[in-house]
Amino acid sequence: MKKKLVSCLISFTLFSSLSTPLLAKAQENTEDIKGSLVIAGGGIGTSNHEIYEKFLSLAGGKEKAKVGIIPAASTTLQSSKKFKEDLVKYGANSDSIKILPVSNHDFSDTETDESTWKSQVNDKKLSSTIKGLTAVWFVGGDQTKIVDSLRQNNGSDSEALKAIWDIYRKGAVIGGTSAGAAIMSDVMITGGDSLGALKDSLENKENKHVSKNQRSQKEYEPLSIQKGLGFFQHGIIDQHMDERARLGRLAGAAYTSERDKEKNFAYGVDEDTAMVVNNKDQKIEVVGRSGVAVLDMSKAELVSKQKARSVLENIKVSYLSPGDQIDYHLKSFEFPKDKVETKGFEYNSFNALPATGVLTPYGRLKAYLSYSFVDNKSMKSASSYVYDSRGSGYEIAFQKDNDTNGYWRYTDGQKDDYSIVNVKMDITPKTFKFQPDRKTSLTYKKPTFSSSESPAYDSIKGNLLIAGGALGSSNSSVYNKFINLAGGKQAKIGIVPAASTKFDSSNQFKSDLIKYGVKAENIEILPISNHDFKGTSENESTWKTNMNSDKLAQKVKGLTGIWFVGGDQTLITGSLRNENGSDSKVLQAIWHTYKNGAVLGGTSAGAAIMSNTMLAGGDSYGALSYGFTNTYDDMNQQEGGPAYLEKGLGFFQYGLVDQHFDNKARLGRLITTAYEKGNKNQLSYGIDEDTAMVVNNKEKQIEVVGRGGITLVDLAKVQANDKFPSDYKNILISCITPGDKVNLTTKEIVINPAKTSTRKNEYYSEKVGPNTGLFSPHGVLRKFLAYDLVDNAQSKEIKSYAFNQNKGFELTFRKSAESNGYWAYTDGQKDDYSIVKVALDIKPIDVDIR
Repeated sequence: MKKKLVSCLISFTLFSSLSTPLLAKAQENTEDIKGSLVIAGGGIGTSNHEIYEKFLSLAGGKEKAKVGIIPAASTTLQSSKKFKEDLVKYGANSDSIKILPVSNHDFSDTETDESTWKSQVNDKKLSSTIKGLTAVWFVGGDQTKIVDSLRQNNGSDSEALKAIWDIYRKGAVIGGTSAGAAIMSDVMITGGDSLGALKDSLENKENKHVSKNQRSQKEYEPLSIQKGLGFFQHGIIDQHMDERARLGRLAGAAYTSERDKEKNFAYGVDEDTAMVVNNKDQKIEVVGRSGVAVLDMSKAELVSKQKARSVLENIKVSYLSPGDQIDYHLKSFEFPKDKVETKGFEYNSFNALPATGVLTPYGRLKAYLSYSFVDNKSMKSASSYVYDSRGSGYEIAFQKDNDTNGYWRYTDGQKDDYSIVNVKMDITPKTFKFQPDRKTSLTYKKPTFSSSESPAYDSIKGNLLIAGGALGSSNSSVYNKFINLAGGKQAKIGIVPAASTKFDSSNQFKSDLIKYGVKAENIEILPISNHDFKGTSENESTWKTNMNSDKLAQKVKGLTGIWFVGGDQTLITGSLRNENGSDSKVLQAIWHTYKNGAVLGGTSAGAAIMSNTMLAGGDSYGALSYGFTNTYDDMNQQEGGPAYLEKGLGFFQYGLVDQHFDNKARLGRLITTAYEKGNKNQLSYGIDEDTAMVVNNKEKQIEVVGRGGITLVDLAKVQANDKFPSDYKNILISCITPGDKVNLTTKEIVINPAKTSTRKNEYYSEKVGPNTGLFSPHGVLRKFLAYDLVDNAQSKEIKSYAFNQNKGFELTFRKSAESNGYWAYTDGQKDDYSIVKVALDIKPIDVDIR
């Protein structure tokens, strides 16, 4: 049975009437603390060198660090041993790292009985060992086990806990992940989800007389808290913030239990991320790969409205990124100098849909607030929802205020890095009613586009590497794969810049190739474009004639790899096809090199051009609702509206390809296009960001490389209602991850043999509510299907909704006879799931929100 880190359920339920002797501060005198804290949100990857190196640096450096690992939260010693291995990998001395005998229970992977360790927490030998340490680390699992292991039955500190406090005061670093983060504050959240916490906070009178057993049978988990260890005395800490959508839980806990709301923020730490607390400077630095949510509850108030239902108003939400700092004494933020403000300089201008479920672009909180709201000049307000299957829930309304702002820069190549400050958030109780749409008022238009086939399959000796966008410079697996397919470090590579409006992405990709070992003189940015580039003295629009240059075509024939950068895919096709639609000489040369063994690669727009039918615009809701359009409104249409199709370059001949699949939630767009214009005997492929689909034409096989996954859409058994658009049954959805492979002709999926089947071996067994948007856990499609369906014994089907005003779609994902899940750990102790053949039904609905 696999071992995963899961927070424990309730130790007691929190009500607003709760007095606080239990939550009295753990240590009143904290002004003299010289030590630091590394508070990680869970899911730390072994490759996350920023967190490991920061922890070892604060512990005195790699050579001097003396680390004690406390395993108490876990049910095995596996995570403690793995953390020790990781520290050694990063340069620490193995002999200076000890797994401390602190536990109140036995471990399942040892022969000894560790439950006897509980009696040793007052042992002088253990206290003496701790006092010789420069760092202590708490692994993840169940936070209540940590507290119970280190506190005595009367609630007082054990000698071991006193020793930890002693070294912390003198300069040691205390760190922890997941449960090991939850114990850091005085108010320790031990259970609950956002919906349950909001019900406790806003509608307490309705719920306080319901028994614990009755409440646990519902689809939400009520909020519960306990007294933590209090190493961080300046607000509440929560973890797994973005992945498990805990903002509502943190808001409920902070509003109900935090005594110093006016003085303190409340903090939610994302997975693979840490907040590093410097007690001397009274500052927090964000380190890692995601972000830290910060809630200012100082002006929040519960206002009775709408037939005595209370509205929680005036919460301020901020979301900080790696490199940002928080002064927790002044309650202020500091950002790196290379970040630029978005206020008054917003990049986007589109009408963002409300965040309603797994078809919402930018469906996690930080991404949604960044792209769809703060950096979007068209948006003054936005909404999300959370509710149970009976329709009882809340509207979460976001508004721009005078002090609302965003800060942006590139990070890890050309990934967007956003910080968000002071978005106003109000939470209002609502009821939701969904009924089948019997007479749609939406005008669905079928596509008029047609695309001829490209040359025959069997003549192609080359390969493809199709990346879903936002490719990180640090993604060595993708870069090394492309270079190896191009012939290794002696590869001769041409970069096609046409999709972009600047040379930044082309120059960055060239720099990355050089970093990975390709000779600079063997890489050339090819003069292929039909438009001018910003920031240059040359007018690159004159390059349009180069598409028929014999000299350039000859040069292309000598390349072993060609890369198409991201941007607007229509600019690529417009730069390589003649006005009559025929292939230019340069495009013919690209085909020549590809047929004879070269690798063609591309990211984002450079992925979209790979199939015959190119998806160039629209979003999932727009495609399902309105079908297709014959007009193209530049980059803005990539963010929403009906689907727009053009003829692609046809290098991939086994189905449709779509990109940015997870972040832009393009499942509905891909399904609609595949149904209307695809070959139903072929799969369609949605590629996540920072991930590549590697196509081996000789073996007629794809494999997944990178950090995300690929969604496979199979319409071979689909049933559609010809009289009612977007009414589908029996779509088969699979999601595969690095190491998995698919046969392009038989559609057989070959799962990485390191993974184990979840079927009849499900880890979870619990009721789950519908996925509703920013406050629903596991908002990315693959994780929603993994945690809530294929690895959940109680779930036979799960639902998500996509709607705007009173029209939308109900998505029902069902276990079919062929459904299975496959699981393994990856990159440390992160869950890695593959999902095979989940059935999906899509039904148009009317929506009534009151």
